[in-house]
Amino acid sequence: MKKLIAAVALTAITIAAPAFAGEAFTLKSPDIAEGQPLDHQFVLNGFGCEGGNISPALEWSNAPEGTQSFVITAYDPDAPTGSGWWHWVVFDIPANTTTLAQGAGSGGVMPDSSVQSRTDFGATGFGGACPPPGAVHRYEFEVCALGVNKLGLDENSSAALVGFMAGANTLATAKITAVYTR
Repeated sequence: MKKLIAAVALTAITIAAPAFAGEAFTLKSPDIAEGQPLDHQFVLNGFGCEGGNISPALEWSNAPEGTQSFVITAYDPDAPTGSGWWHWVVFDIPANTTTLAQGAGSGGVMPDSSVQSRTDFGATGFGGACPPPGAVHRYEFEVCALGVNKLGLDENSSAALVGFMAGANTLATAKITAVYTR
């Protein structure tokens, strides 16, 4: 038991260490902002919503030393499912990539070797916000810096499996949480 506690503590220190080693790993966007409502263009066009279903532009910086790839996710923890709702899952993004253009996850250009896997909509690519009417939901856009080049998964992998594999290899994370209601 003591070995397990020590291993968990060491893992926590290792993941947190990049924040103390210099500038923090950060995620920014010209399209979305912390705590602010999502624009209509980032809303789903389906399930009763009529948005543009365009993925926002994302920019990240100060990845920790040893970063070999990135994972990007968009997740709604407030979805009434018991497990939230995965709106976007992209992995195996090369370590020399630090931006995704607006629309990259909606049929636009993705970095070579990156993989968009299944979301909770049952398809690959970005699926915009679409909470039940009257509900305010949070949309967490997160980038994870990984210490591995590839996760060894494909486009049929579930968000949970990608999350598990990413979690086992994460060096640092950065997040923007936007909101949306209809």
